[in-house]
Amino acid sequence: GKKKDDPTQKALVMKPLDTQRKEEENWEYAMTVPEVADRIENKSSIKNSQALKPLFEFSGACAGCGETPYAKLITQLFGTRMLIANATGCSSIWGGSAPSTPYTVDKKGRGPAWANSLFEDNAEFGYGMLSAMKQRRTLLAEKVEKLAEDPAYADAANAWLLKKDSSAEAEAAGDALLALCRNGASPEAKYVAENADLLPKPSFWCFGGDGWSYDIGYGGLDHVLASGENINIFVFDTEVYSNTGGQASKATPIGAVAQFAAAGKSVKKKDLAQIAISYGYIYVAQVALGADYNQCVKALAEAESYDGPSLVIGYAPCINHGARAGMGKSMSIMKAAVEAGYWNLFRFDPRLEAAGKNPLSVDSAAPSGKYEDFLMSEVRYSSLALSFPERAKALFKIAAENADIKYQKLLLQKQMYDLEAQQK
Repeated sequence: GKKKDDPTQKALVMKPLDTQRKEEENWEYAMTVPEVADRIENKSSIKNSQALKPLFEFSGACAGCGETPYAKLITQLFGTRMLIANATGCSSIWGGSAPSTPYTVDKKGRGPAWANSLFEDNAEFGYGMLSAMKQRRTLLAEKVEKLAEDPAYADAANAWLLKKDSSAEAEAAGDALLALCRNGASPEAKYVAENADLLPKPSFWCFGGDGWSYDIGYGGLDHVLASGENINIFVFDTEVYSNTGGQASKATPIGAVAQFAAAGKSVKKKDLAQIAISYGYIYVAQVALGADYNQCVKALAEAESYDGPSLVIGYAPCINHGARAGMGKSMSIMKAAVEAGYWNLFRFDPRLEAAGKNPLSVDSAAPSGKYEDFLMSEVRYSSLALSFPERAKALFKIAAENADIKYQKLLLQKQMYDLEAQQK
């Protein structure tokens, strides 16, 4: 085998610049490869979504970060019309460390508009973005209605007015209208040209970790979810305050070792998803990308298409977990978490309930792996077994029982909705 100090085993090997000039040519050529977004109709399948250009690249995340794959996927699906309100934390470190940003644009110059508020108030911050855009688009629609009175613009103007709230069709209708307005002389045509960013249907997202969503920013998050507005919230759930050194949060499960829980957390994890489901009009999903790619893509597409508030919680392995498999195996770790029953996959879609159907889809099978085996694969749990073996044994037993009860409750909840649907 190779020696440990063999430079060919390293991810980055330093070479003289002149020996790497060819790579500049390769990069420039790669940048000329045509984008295929315009030729793909169904962007929400796994295969098609991965043919789309990620509008997220070269992040500053830890190697193997479980958060960034979600951000990359979301930009592939909705990036050209996204507005992102970001919570201070890991997502502001890998998402916007000056002087660079990993968010980028497509060939038309369209990409996510990203901003980070001071601290953990990004749900309210995102709500403000939404309110401002609603007001601006209402004014734009008034200008386009006036423009529709002119026969030269009537067809394009009416087409956009009809499709302006369609995720799939507003952008193309807007481009057709913009082509006419660019050289238009009327005040309305000039207004459309100057406010072309409003033509596609905007997709509003709030990004942040569990420290924001379960703890510090929960009051604002709850307020925004309860508003009924069409806003999407994605939680990168690492179950710990990742960015500030690994402190326990309300998302930290029972038995996990973290700062301020050195002897293992004694109370169970807050169930943010069930709190949101209880409202009845919030789209809610729990996903784990490595465990089920299809379920994750489907949940994101459903959340974004739902005309109301959406909450998607993604399990994100973190370097603070001390996974023995190594952070290069993040996707495998997600899969193991789901198979062990440590993390459940499900979707709750209020549209189905309104149609007299079951709104809850339980997407993960009954646990097939041993719960405690998963716990012992991570230092955040195994260290407790070394330091406090009797306490670890007791807490892990409770944790395993809670996980089984939680899954059984999901199944009972699904049966309840089935019964309600049958009675309707």
